Amino acid sequence: MKELTYTIILEKEEGGGYHAFCPTLKGCHSQGDTYEEALANIKLYLESLKAHNEEIPV
Repeated sequence: MKELTYTIILEKEEGGGYHAFCPTLKGCHSQGDTYEEALANIKLYLESLKAHNEEIPV
């Protein structure tokens, strides 16, 4: 399996938690109470693409 690397941008929210998004993955935005949770949710997005046999941008 080919390993892909993406730039993920995480922003701390004023009210707490984090917003995460990946410019390469159109529509891929997530949030989490912690940095780790927000990043893990981005990974779930990629797993969802795989599960639905959708194209994963390189």
